[in-house]
Amino acid sequence: MNDEDQQGQPALPAPAADSAHPPTGTLSVERLAAKALETQLLGGERKLRRREVAAGAGLSLLSARKLWRALGFPNFGDDDVAFTERDQAALSTVVDLVRSGVLTEEAAISVTRSIGQMTDRMVVWQIEALVEDMVHEQGVTDAVARKRLVQELPALLDALEHMLVYSWRRQLNAGVQRLAVRAEAGLQASEEGREGDEDDAPLPLARAVGFADLVSYTSLSRRMNEKTLARLVQRFENKCAEIISVGGGRLVKTVGDEVLYIAETPAAGAEISLALAQAFTEDEILPEARVAMVWGRILSRLGDIYGPTVNLAARLTTLADPGTVLIDSMTASALDRDERFVLVPQPAENVRGFGEIHPVRLERGEGKGLVLD
Repeated sequence: MNDEDQQGQPALPAPAADSAHPPTGTLSVERLAAKALETQLLGGERKLRRREVAAGAGLSLLSARKLWRALGFPNFGDDDVAFTERDQAALSTVVDLVRSGVLTEEAAISVTRSIGQMTDRMVVWQIEALVEDMVHEQGVTDAVARKRLVQELPALLDALEHMLVYSWRRQLNAGVQRLAVRAEAGLQASEEGREGDEDDAPLPLARAVGFADLVSYTSLSRRMNEKTLARLVQRFENKCAEIISVGGGRLVKTVGDEVLYIAETPAAGAEISLALAQAFTEDEILPEARVAMVWGRILSRLGDIYGPTVNLAARLTTLADPGTVLIDSMTASALDRDERFVLVPQPAENVRGFGEIHPVRLERGEGKGLVLD
């Protein structure tokens, strides 16, 4: 047929492909971008089934599934073509550590689970941060930002991966330094733990354990829209993370309006606690915080901490007045001769699980405390 049809009318142009509704058998622009990004992230196309990957690593399917579950992977069927050669290489890396005797199978699964859980949370955090930034800066809806992010992520991959490895190495070095080069004050404080000598103590580590809890968070969250609440939570977490890191502590976790942290010595824990209480009292947006800190022995597992010391710190937090820091009498004894702190005994309290305790309000003494840039 020529430019004109049989009736002499100009031929109509073929309809343009609609990316939202592509012709049958073709992929939308978003799906094509997602497919290309997957190939880049996974190191190739999915070509292997789970039995093939396990066999390639010299592992039973049962053992392979244990490691995949530790990483947080979903269950795949025998016929699902879900893996690449990079999956097989990663599985072989873990297997070689066990076979060479560097790690036991239990330790390998635990280490693998730590990687899976931490990277899962990290990825969710990063995606939400990028989407929120695109909504704010580009003036698009949340749904549009999520589609657009798939196309923009490839330009960020190398930088994000570099920062991940860099941060992991720095954090691992900091952990090694805490193991190998304990400060003299830390050693002495550990020897003065709550349950006697370190070798005989039922829990291995003596640490300062602290909680900071925003006041009236529940009632505030009910009056806020989603964006305002998200900014409040982010501001709270950012400020806590900054103060705790400057004080030489470690942020263990945040749960909504509450943060749990630890420090190597009672003095370091006290400095962090006072700085947190002061920061939220002076903040123009965030409400005040109740803060409590207890020096005692803990068990550290799965990136979290456990034991009566943690429970006591949590109980004391509920007793603290807004903008103040409470400690217990044992912790006060460890700080008694430090002129940087003022200790104000409070009335005895009956605390569930601990009986009668004698709280002490911690206040600033000599010195400026933590200095934040």
